[in-house]
Amino acid sequence: MRVLLGVTGGIAAYKVASVLRLLAEDGHDVRVLPTAASLNFVGRATWEALSGNPAPTETFDDVPSVQHVRLGQRADAVLVAPATADFLAQMAAGRATDLLGNALLATEAPVMVAPAMHTEMWRDPATQANVATLRERGVHVLEPAVGRLTGPDSGPGRLPDPEDIVAALYALLDGSRAANGEIATGAAAGWGDLEGVSLVVSAGGTREPIDAVRYLGNRSSGHQGFAIAEAARERGASVTVVAANVSLPLGEDVERVDVETAAELEEAVTGLAGSADAVVMAAAVADFRPAQASDVKLKKSGTDGMTLELVQTADVLAGLVAARRPGQVIVGFAAETGDDAASVLEHGAAKARRKGADLLVLNEVGDGKGFGTATNTVTLLSADGTVVGEASGTKLSVAHAVLDRIGALLSRD
Repeated sequence: MRVLLGVTGGIAAYKVASVLRLLAEDGHDVRVLPTAASLNFVGRATWEALSGNPAPTETFDDVPSVQHVRLGQRADAVLVAPATADFLAQMAAGRATDLLGNALLATEAPVMVAPAMHTEMWRDPATQANVATLRERGVHVLEPAVGRLTGPDSGPGRLPDPEDIVAALYALLDGSRAANGEIATGAAAGWGDLEGVSLVVSAGGTREPIDAVRYLGNRSSGHQGFAIAEAARERGASVTVVAANVSLPLGEDVERVDVETAAELEEAVTGLAGSADAVVMAAAVADFRPAQASDVKLKKSGTDGMTLELVQTADVLAGLVAARRPGQVIVGFAAETGDDAASVLEHGAAKARRKGADLLVLNEVGDGKGFGTATNTVTLLSADGTVVGEASGTKLSVAHAVLDRIGALLSRD
């Protein structure tokens, strides 16, 4: 699990080092975002040594990677401890005055804050109003412990013990994420686990011309392929996308090659595959094309219909599998519907065995499923048709599940 750990400027920050250690010992990948004020209590070197990751503070650190947004987007959970009264006010106002504030606005992951402050500050109506606002927005706010505070003071406002904070975080995530760090969507890998990997992704749907105006096409929007590309870039991969008739934007660090037909896609992907560690064929490639395409628009004539002769296109995935280098991973996609002959899974398993790709991502389409939707549900099949995983949710979360499997395949002996 990727945990974003925010540390704000309270003396209880020293206790959060134990929180970090507990999370790391449980196998989670933790990125610490300390505020500038918190560094008065615990230095950056401590956070980096304990987490094994950089501990940036400034919004303008690592601008090319858009870090102030990416950190929040990639997190599976966000924990802020200690959360000072001032930071709670910042969160309630939706302000992004530092890197941590930006990451919180950019995340859709569960957020938990552990306030720590003097009793009077905790009980102040302004603080209580801010806490109520955050809870209304879905932020989980831990009640402070009662005990000794800074100086001679004692009362509610003490940061809970590290073990209690970690237990509360696991309880918050229970159901969608297990306490041992396994995540239902499969997005359990590290922040930069694909560093150095070269990835080619095809996306969208090919168009085969009938005449100067018309074409044979399909409903693929390219969203899933582009989500895989963006997720891979976030995880450190070098990514090139072969986009078949896709109008969606891509991040600055992703190379893009635009194509239209199956033949153009085959040429582009085959040329790029030679130097790629993995190729993901997420595009919907036409199985057939017109035997001849007219250079001019075909006109209607009377009441006569038109007969098109179709010929098969090249099997791009099969070609990639046949030319696969040792250690290279080839991933195919199969959009299927069930019929009288077999179920979606049976059709997918047969295709997996026929194609021989290292991984086949099977999704059911039709009736509002798959194409053009914000979410997706897929089954992951090995080359022999065995189910090796499932993923459901946003197309970005499905993308991370596919990349988790690719990472495992790349690291196999």
